[in-house]
Amino acid sequence: MTAIKHALQRDIFTPNDERLLGIVNVCKAGKKKKNCFLCATVTTERPVQVKVVKVKKSDKGDFYKRQQTWELRDLTEVDAKDASKENPEFDLHFEKVYRWLASSTAEKNSFISCIWKLNQRYLRKKVEFVNVSPQLLEESVPSGESQSVAGGDEDALDEYQELSTREEQDIEGMMEMCEYAISNAEAFAEKLFKELQVLDGANIQSIMASEKQVNILMKLLDHALEEVDTIEGKLSSYEEMLQSVREQMDQISQSNRLIQISNTNNGKLLDEIQFIVNYMDLSKGHIRALQEGDLTSPKGIEACINASEALLQCMHVALRPGHEKLTAVKQQNLLFAELRDTFARRLTNHLNNVFVHQGHDQSSTLSQHTAELTLPKHSPLHRDLLRYAKLMEWLKNTHREKYEGLSRTYVDYMSRLYEREIKDFFEVAKIKMAGTSKEAKGKFGLHGSSGKLTGSTSSLNKLTVQGSNSRRSQSSSLLDMGNMSASDLDVADRTKFDKIFEQVLSELEPLCLAEQDFISKFFKLQQHPTVTPPLAQPETGELDGNTLSRIPPPAEHRHSLSSEKDMVRMMMNKIFQSIETELNSLIALGDKIDSFHSLYMLVKMSHHVWTAENVDPASYLSTTLGNVLVTVKRNFDKCISNQIKQMEEVKISKKSKVGILSFVTHFEEFAELAETIFRNAERRGDLDKAYAKLIKAVFMNVEKVANESQKTPRDVVMMENFHHIVSTLSRLKISCLDGERRETKQKYADHLQSYVINSLGQPLEKLNHFFEGVEARVAQGIREEEVSYQLAFNKQELRKVIKEYPGKEVKKGLENLYRKVDKHLCEEESLLQVVWHSMQDEFIRQYKHFEDLIGRCYPGSGITMEFTIQDMLEYFSSIAQSH
Repeated sequence: MTAIKHALQRDIFTPNDERLLGIVNVCKAGKKKKNCFLCATVTTERPVQVKVVKVKKSDKGDFYKRQQTWELRDLTEVDAKDASKENPEFDLHFEKVYRWLASSTAEKNSFISCIWKLNQRYLRKKVEFVNVSPQLLEESVPSGESQSVAGGDEDALDEYQELSTREEQDIEGMMEMCEYAISNAEAFAEKLFKELQVLDGANIQSIMASEKQVNILMKLLDHALEEVDTIEGKLSSYEEMLQSVREQMDQISQSNRLIQISNTNNGKLLDEIQFIVNYMDLSKGHIRALQEGDLTSPKGIEACINASEALLQCMHVALRPGHEKLTAVKQQNLLFAELRDTFARRLTNHLNNVFVHQGHDQSSTLSQHTAELTLPKHSPLHRDLLRYAKLMEWLKNTHREKYEGLSRTYVDYMSRLYEREIKDFFEVAKIKMAGTSKEAKGKFGLHGSSGKLTGSTSSLNKLTVQGSNSRRSQSSSLLDMGNMSASDLDVADRTKFDKIFEQVLSELEPLCLAEQDFISKFFKLQQHPTVTPPLAQPETGELDGNTLSRIPPPAEHRHSLSSEKDMVRMMMNKIFQSIETELNSLIALGDKIDSFHSLYMLVKMSHHVWTAENVDPASYLSTTLGNVLVTVKRNFDKCISNQIKQMEEVKISKKSKVGILSFVTHFEEFAELAETIFRNAERRGDLDKAYAKLIKAVFMNVEKVANESQKTPRDVVMMENFHHIVSTLSRLKISCLDGERRETKQKYADHLQSYVINSLGQPLEKLNHFFEGVEARVAQGIREEEVSYQLAFNKQELRKVIKEYPGKEVKKGLENLYRKVDKHLCEEESLLQVVWHSMQDEFIRQYKHFEDLIGRCYPGSGITMEFTIQDMLEYFSSIAQSH
């Protein structure tokens, strides 16, 4: 075993700086015997690491290899199986239990003893030893083989001490002094042993000589021990005294701690009392103001406001846990509740009386506002009531039912007041719109505020519009409406209507805004509208039926309105419930008087709706005017539809020439008026769409009438009317109809050319037939210079045909043509000279064509027409001048 130990130390552990201290030959218990060695090792470097290594002999050669390693600190238990009997089995508990069978009990005991000593020295008794004999753990392992196996006594476990430099030098010096130190190591060792014996003897003699000094030293040590015992006794008495003092100090500290706790509690109690007194105490002045305060004077109202705010603060104090159980707090809360109810009752009764008095007050009638058509101002009432705004907020927070009751009372009585005022206001507006009070009531049958028309309208004067080049045109109204007379309306009357309608809207707008602002402030229903300045004209869309394209509101207004905004809107709807009805009645009256009024109303109403929506898209005014705008837009659409319908129903006389159609003149009047009204208007898009519908209907019905005309040629009807339309569109410069203007101009030119050709016909009919035959022969392949050899087209035949058209006959035919054209054309458009000049150009074109054919087909013949181009020009000029 010693040889194996040395071999393992040399081959396995020395290269890893380890020392082998214990070894045992084992195999696994209960399995086929495969011997291996368990080795206990320590490292030579600090810190020292203690390990248990499993070493196995290689199957292929006579050398050993390390198979598994455990740290000794991971070992929790060593089980020797039996402490009284010899048993080679033992267990080592690492992360799991390893069961081993040693080759002999002595080797097992020696290895366990080595593990115990390593545990005692390096692990401070961490490992638990079970079923191990106590003698094995207390005594050294016996000498002999086991002694060598275990690695010696505890001194063998000492760390290896390397030779110092000086020791190495001394040894080298001794070896140099002895010549045979290397050649004869035994003799050198013998010499060293003899010298060591001499030194040991000298040491023993020196020790024996110093025995007396040792005895003296021992006596001194005994005396020192006695002194130590004396000092220890005194220290014990001092410790007992200090223990008594410590107990007394503990008692004093406990007493001081109790006193401090008491002071802290008293301070907290005082803070709680001060908190309750400071925040739940209402002054006598405030109590008096709540119970008896004057609600009519400014000072009394201010005192009541301060008292109510103080009461609200007291009632809403955030009490700490447990305060509500205090009797004083309960009493104060009862007092506050009684004061709250009393003051709420007094405030409600007072404001109810104010509302009722204002609702029954007849002094604010419209009689004094009749001349200037204005609505009474309610700013004094609003100013007086706004003094109670803070009290209303207090009532809203404390008595919701009374607050809602007051709001209902206000709405009820103010709606009656506004209904009377608005009714009178609109009646005066209708009277002014119709002329005079007496005339209006007689002709229009105004009954109350409904504004229904029971009679026919008054006569309408002619409309005069100043055009370009100081051109003036007088025309009748566009429509012959069901309940209207067919007379015209003067522009001054329409201007008067426009001013009256604008005055009505201008009076209603500040009235509604002021009332809504008052309701928001007085009833504390803040709306916080977002004001967006108009950066550009709003986009408009087609209004048809019940559809209304409105200005897109800002993103924040597309969300659902809060309950407070809903309440403001509900109150405004009830207070001004008659406004929308009265406006619709006024609009119906204006439309009944003259359908053109819908243009004025559309522009004015759109402007006011746009302005209201820029201020607050969700306001009552914006919503109401938007609803009324739908009605106005319907009337406008109805006006356009009726014009189109009238165009379709136009009948023409079979015995007289057509001339300029009435609906073409009506379109001109409509366009002139509309361009004046819609200049820089927000709803220009609606007018552009109406233009598109009207011009389309005009084109369609002009063609329809032209096809039905018997007296006047179709081309004349088309030419004259399209010329009139082109003149109108060019003069008014309507940008949305630029395409139609170009189309109309082209149609006019086409029909002019067609009429000229058809009317002029073939003034040299036989000559024309002759040259048509010539062209037919050339088309069949006959050369132009050979045509004259054809029997039917020789030179003699050509001269015969030309002689039939002398200048006198040509002039006579042109005079007959001029009289015919004069009968076809109307005087309004003055197109006679234009048509005559076009006919002159067409005649010259035909003449030049004939001369060109003679020159190409009959070269050198000297054949010419009986008249020249100059003769023709003179004929056309003399005929035009003579007429």
